[in-house]
Amino acid sequence: MKKILTLILASALGGIMTLSAYKFFIEKDNDIAVTTSSTDSTLSYFPTSHKAVASYGTLNVPDFTEAANDAVHNVVHVKNTTISRAPMTLQDLFMGRNTERAQVGTGSGVIISPDGYIITNNHVINGAQKISITLNDNRIYDAELIGTDEKTDIALLKIDANTELSFATFGDSDQAKVGEWVLAVGNPFNLTSTVTAGIISAKSRDLSGTNAQSFIQTDAAVNPGNSGGALVNTRGELIGINTAITSQTGSYIGYSFAVPSNIARKVVEDIMEFGDVQKGILGVRGGELNSKSAETFEVNTTQGFYVSDVEERSGAEKAGIKKGDIIKKIDNITISKFSDLSGYLSTKRPDDVVNLTLDRNGAEKIIPVTLSKTEISTVDFLNMQLRNIPSDLKKSANITNGVVVVKNENYALYKNLGINRGYIITEINDQKINDVDDIIKLKQKYGDNLEKNLKKLSIINSSGQKESFIFK
Repeated sequence: MKKILTLILASALGGIMTLSAYKFFIEKDNDIAVTTSSTDSTLSYFPTSHKAVASYGTLNVPDFTEAANDAVHNVVHVKNTTISRAPMTLQDLFMGRNTERAQVGTGSGVIISPDGYIITNNHVINGAQKISITLNDNRIYDAELIGTDEKTDIALLKIDANTELSFATFGDSDQAKVGEWVLAVGNPFNLTSTVTAGIISAKSRDLSGTNAQSFIQTDAAVNPGNSGGALVNTRGELIGINTAITSQTGSYIGYSFAVPSNIARKVVEDIMEFGDVQKGILGVRGGELNSKSAETFEVNTTQGFYVSDVEERSGAEKAGIKKGDIIKKIDNITISKFSDLSGYLSTKRPDDVVNLTLDRNGAEKIIPVTLSKTEISTVDFLNMQLRNIPSDLKKSANITNGVVVVKNENYALYKNLGINRGYIITEINDQKINDVDDIIKLKQKYGDNLEKNLKKLSIINSSGQKESFIFK
């Protein structure tokens, strides 16, 4: 028995000695070899990371379940019904058939208050004779249209549910970051309570080419029916209203676009308080900087907004903003393109104060500017200076749209048509003109050929009479 125990003890001792020798001599040499290999890799011409990637199981993957659960109860199904009239045929006449047809469109909306206010897209309910809302628990209500804003594509609805409703909390879309996880919640193809995930791909996107838009771009899948639905962050906060996709087929192909929550919230608050949208005007004209424009303006920076002109009577003029100034920031928003500036201003009202960080002749200045009303905004058109119609004049004269002539240096229009200061242009080529932004769009569309493409001009003269002139 003693011999067996001795033999076992000797075997164990031999194994320990062998393992110790391997650790000390063999693995030490391997460590040296690895170190030498790592040193050689530093001879690369490009910076290279040799850190090992953690396995999938150890990644910190965000949990969307709580945000999704909240959002689906806050998002509703919007159904709009419009009545269209088809041309009556002889067969319809003989058989006494009605040519009116009901057309139904669908989309999404987001409950934003416990008493039933709902935000959606203007294009979801545009032209509807009847709007119905289906909640996530299948309750159905008729909705009242409170107001709309065509420019931002936002509409406000109201339902009376007799009970407090689950509602979305607005987040700060200015604080949303590129690369941040988001969820799109809506009703694509009538598939209710659908949730898709993605990241914010870009901010301040303009799809119009007129710098009138400032969308959040995301790669969360959005399809027809998602319009008016919620874009939420991982905390379930509403940071956007899903509005558009870019697609040749009409379906999602990789990117979708949402109205930032700060803009949407301001629009619905204006509708509730004032009945329409109050827009604050900075009062500067110019363009965003890049390599080409920087060379044209003879400046040494490629980021910011170059001020080429300052509106008379505007807050910018009163604050001392000058031609040649470069706007680098507005409050805490860095300006790298014009839609950064226009998007932030869309969240402001007249008499709000913003702080502009300027580059003036190489020196940085911070200047507070009080925003003006839209009435001061002007545009040059056919050697005339046009301005938005003051709100009080619209009400007193019962005018719904148009721009007023404040200066006319076009002698032909004055001599032949009598157009002078105080005349109001309401339509151009049968297209309704609401404000100076519509004139700017026409100028961008036709460029230098605008005068050649002028076919018809509708005005209200100084006596309040409506006239139309046809050009050949």
